[in-house]
Amino acid sequence: MKRLTLSLFAASLLALGACSTTDTNTGDTSATGSTTPEASATDSASMTAGTDAAGMGAMASADAPAAPDPNGPTAPHADDADFMKSAAHSDQNEIQLSKMALAKGVSGEAKTLADKMIADHTKSTAALKPIAASAKVTLPTDMDAEHKALAPTMEKLSGKEFETKYLAQMVTDHQKTANTLAAHKAMTKNTALSGWIDTTLPVVVEHLNMSHKDSNMKM
Repeated sequence: MKRLTLSLFAASLLALGACSTTDTNTGDTSATGSTTPEASATDSASMTAGTDAAGMGAMASADAPAAPDPNGPTAPHADDADFMKSAAHSDQNEIQLSKMALAKGVSGEAKTLADKMIADHTKSTAALKPIAASAKVTLPTDMDAEHKALAPTMEKLSGKEFETKYLAQMVTDHQKTANTLAAHKAMTKNTALSGWIDTTLPVVVEHLNMSHKDSNMKM
């Protein structure tokens, strides 16, 4: 009878030990082999925060003020005469394309921009003329060859299609002009011409920013 009781007691102890081991192993697996709901939520939040931060960074970059690009394209400016002719061509490019824009009835921000292009680039050429005359440089009074070739294509457009093309061209033109002004500023020894660049470059950068803003609104 005593042996039977001891056997039953031993069997009970073994059963309890097995249950304890199973519970411990299950707990370890849960801790190391699977992801808890809390961990999933934390990881998801971290990923979302990272994505939002990246998006904000991209927006900040897109909203950054325009500036001359030292590695970007420039108009001819091998010497002061070359530069002044390019500058006068640039003024005429913007004046004549903007007159075309007004003739086609652009409205809103595009009209405001076109009016400003005509006024500011006319003023720019007027300020450059005495400097060119002193250097015995004859300034061109028409667009450059590239814009003369572009004009017929622009003339065929109308409405939103023309407005979109016009604004995009203003971005391209003013970026190139800003690049050229900044590049020649570092080259010229003509103090009058250097002063003209100092006055003109901020205006061109303002035009570039306006064109960027208006072009993005059309997208």
